[in-house]
Amino acid sequence: MPNSSFIANLKLPFIGSGSKKSNTSIPDPEELESTVPIRGFDPHKPPQQELIDACVHCGFCLSTCPSYRVIGKEMDSPRGRIYLMNGINKGEASFAEATIQHFDSCLGCLACVSTCPSGVQYDKLISATRHQVQRNQPRTPEEKGIRWLIFNLFPYPERLRVLFIPLYFYQKLGLQKMVRLTKLLPKVSPQLDAMESVLPEITINSFQDNFLEITPSQGKKRYRVGVILGCVQRLFFSSVNQATVRVLTANGCEVVIPKTQGCCAALPEHQGETAQAQTLARQMIDSFAGTNVDAIIINAAGCGHTLKEYGHILADDPEYREKAKEFASKVKDIQEFLAEVGLTAKLSPITEKPLTIVYQDACHLIHGQRISLQPRQLLQQIPKITLREPLDAALCCGSAGVYNMLQPEVAEELGQQKVANLLNTGAELIASSNPGCSLQIKKHLGLEGKEIPLRHPIELLDYAIRGIQLQDEL
Repeated sequence: MPNSSFIANLKLPFIGSGSKKSNTSIPDPEELESTVPIRGFDPHKPPQQELIDACVHCGFCLSTCPSYRVIGKEMDSPRGRIYLMNGINKGEASFAEATIQHFDSCLGCLACVSTCPSGVQYDKLISATRHQVQRNQPRTPEEKGIRWLIFNLFPYPERLRVLFIPLYFYQKLGLQKMVRLTKLLPKVSPQLDAMESVLPEITINSFQDNFLEITPSQGKKRYRVGVILGCVQRLFFSSVNQATVRVLTANGCEVVIPKTQGCCAALPEHQGETAQAQTLARQMIDSFAGTNVDAIIINAAGCGHTLKEYGHILADDPEYREKAKEFASKVKDIQEFLAEVGLTAKLSPITEKPLTIVYQDACHLIHGQRISLQPRQLLQQIPKITLREPLDAALCCGSAGVYNMLQPEVAEELGQQKVANLLNTGAELIASSNPGCSLQIKKHLGLEGKEIPLRHPIELLDYAIRGIQLQDEL
């Protein structure tokens, strides 16, 4: 039975809290004892005790944790989750349904990793725990259904493209407006409603995938680089991929796009789907084998973070272990790469008058990859652009991969906060480096009745290189 002294130790003081509630969500010992017997992590890669012990419970993570700020409960903070991991590891708490809800509530934004003065590697702890949850904790039929849909569709662009056919007519025939007006879908399934609510407009371009396998550089070749197209990016934001190729070639890069590439494995990896993540990672590595590229470029923040983790994902695979490390060492976010090698193409103004832009920091760029200055440096090279900074710039927007579909209530509040902070800057355009963030922000801009252009920073660089202006959109 759970050790009551361990439960008592969970009642920590609230330090640096940004919470709107004072509730602590501490499980009652008698309630825990009446549920299920203690069942700990399985022996395959549980959260490492030495990483758990690095946490000194100072509470600096609380004010930066989005789930804690919305839910307001200790167990839905990094510090609280680490206490739970510690208790499960030591057999003092049960790995039960009442416990895993606190792991599920984590967005995986890694803001706590950036904030922690003790250098706690929470990213490794929550990743190990999520894989444990998926292996060992049964889900409700509804949860299983939603997860089956997500993990059998989103990582497979060709399957999604087939689904686009009915979705295209769903939108064009006015069925989407009808469904949203009835407001029945949230009552039937909040998760399905969350999926439907971020669905962008399906166009004819959504069905195209006409990238050349090799695109020569313009002028003298400086580098030979590979480009990963992504899944959501490829289908919903194809213009970003097109802009990426044009900007790279304009700056002296020969671009290689293997046709065999698939999903980067970010979605399954972040949700603990071990086998699927490893299979997709191997496929990606194989697709770039023999291409002899200097760098592998990605333009989506969440994908980039996972691609750089391939050495960890395939650490137990003797055939792919070294291949994964070599692959990961070449991965560069597009903005990271361009800031490093420098722009050679001339940039023109994208508006006649000065333009104010607010840059939205994607969590897996700023926290996961430590990339924040580079996008701002690139944008500031475009003539007549002024950057403004939002309040709580490093706070998650609530998208977090598929979090906004699995935990819609928390995601809704975070989305509202993010859009309010972006709007309060008075900027005329929003720059966003991640497709999930872009979908989430566009959704909440629509709910606020605001029509503000949103572009990937690389699209703005593309406009500046090609001399395209945005007057009609502003």
